[in-house]
Amino acid sequence: MSSEHALPTASARDYAAAYAKHYSQRDLTAAMQAYDEVIAQHPTAPEADYSRAQLRNIVRSVDPAAELLASETKLAREVLARGR
Repeated sequence: MSSEHALPTASARDYAAAYAKHYSQRDLTAAMQAYDEVIAQHPTAPEADYSRAQLRNIVRSVDPAAELLASETKLAREVLARGR
């Protein structure tokens, strides 16, 4: 079977479903859950990285910049305090 006719991988199918929830259905809550599942189920697949990027896109779209920066700064301080 040639690569141009290869069946999509499970990670590709799962990512496509998450993407559809995000952009076609505009259900951000369901999309976030679906992207989380892609990351958990396929952590080393390229779609896990794509899912992380899409989660960042959602966060940036719903959280005002000042609140997002404050949350990220707080998290960074907590991580540094734990010695990571």
